[in-house]
Amino acid sequence: MVLYSVHQSAIIEDACEIGEGTKIWHFSHIMAGCIIGKRCNIGQNVVISSGVVLGDNVKVQNNVSIYTGVICEENVFLGPSMVFTNVINPRSAISRKNEYLKTIVRKGASIGANATIVCGNEIGEYAMIGAGAVVTKDIPAFALVYGNPARQKGWVSEFGHKLNFDNEGFAICSESSEKYALINDKVTKCGK
Repeated sequence: MVLYSVHQSAIIEDACEIGEGTKIWHFSHIMAGCIIGKRCNIGQNVVISSGVVLGDNVKVQNNVSIYTGVICEENVFLGPSMVFTNVINPRSAISRKNEYLKTIVRKGASIGANATIVCGNEIGEYAMIGAGAVVTKDIPAFALVYGNPARQKGWVSEFGHKLNFDNEGFAICSESSEKYALINDKVTKCGK
């Protein structure tokens, strides 16, 4: 019994796991050995390679390639045409399949359209990567980054709203009224 939906033009290889309620749209290719969680939305013309893991409720917009070595936790957003790499120094004539690096996108993080995530880096929980950014290093939880190379420009809440910290290192999210603390360049949620 199939508990997910697939457009007739999509290719789903054997030996991949796809969670209940997931939708896979036009011309996408899901390769053997990947794991896709529940309630994910896989847009048009998406490639998900072997060994990729997507948690529950991951949204993958159109024209995204997710290569071997990528792990996205739950509630991650991957914007249109963003790209992951999996080798630092690719050459057509040299096979480097044994050199794939792991890239981790922690829960709730969002990556904007046309951003590039260089392999071997970790995107922290609820981080916001701006459109067109080129990420070349680890990104802290709740960080707002953009540019080429991506540089931190501030902090965001779980809702994606910019946080403005007072002199004591506290900020309140305008949408949720949740309180956040900034201690030693790390943001944590404190409650309401």
